[in-house]
Amino acid sequence: MKLVAITSCPTGIAHSQMAAENLEQTAKDLGHEIRVEIQGAMGAEDELSSDEIAEADAVIIAADTSVNRDRFEGKPLEKGTVKEAVNDAESLVNRAIEKAGGSTEATESAAPEGDASASEPAPEERRGGDPEKGIFRRLKRMFS
Repeated sequence: MKLVAITSCPTGIAHSQMAAENLEQTAKDLGHEIRVEIQGAMGAEDELSSDEIAEADAVIIAADTSVNRDRFEGKPLEKGTVKEAVNDAESLVNRAIEKAGGSTEATESAAPEGDASASEPAPEERRGGDPEKGIFRRLKRMFS
């Protein structure tokens, strides 16, 4: 399932990025595609295109500020807080999928019986650098 999301907090310094990173990782872990736009004091980062919005099955808005919803007209929309996206992104993603009429179970591609490739795990697609050095991990270690 394809999802788009917006994260937004009043200052936009760390919490929006943490929420975005968590939504991206959670959606990927659940077998879904997601693109996240981050809004903060400095404006929008990774702005969603109209094509990405049109192709999306559902929209997630994880915000503690007002977010204009006009461009998501007609799309199933799930609203949550930045805190919820940081602490329980799975619930937020699952609720959006349910609103889109999808199953919250991760979809597995069925391979024919006897196919040896079915038992081999797919190589993990990585984006960015070392996940232990990401902003979410660094802040989590700092505040633990």
